[in-house]
Amino acid sequence: MGAMKTTVEIADSLLEEAKKLAAERSTTLRQIIEEGLRNVLDQRPKKPFRLRDASFGGRGKIRKLNWDEIRDEIYKGRGA
Repeated sequence: MGAMKTTVEIADSLLEEAKKLAAERSTTLRQIIEEGLRNVLDQRPKKPFRLRDASFGGRGKIRKLNWDEIRDEIYKGRGA
């Protein structure tokens, strides 16, 4: 895996904390920064789940009902 050099500006206090963490872990500042970037990138939301369109060209009975009518259809013949 190749490496690319770049320059970033970060707050002095954040840099000092990262350096201290690197020293505590006996690792490099570069490894701390890369770990942080990987964590952020891994937490990105994945492509949202979408149901496929399973309609029948608008000919379904349910599509023409309002919510109260849909609920009545669901519970028809069940109880009071």
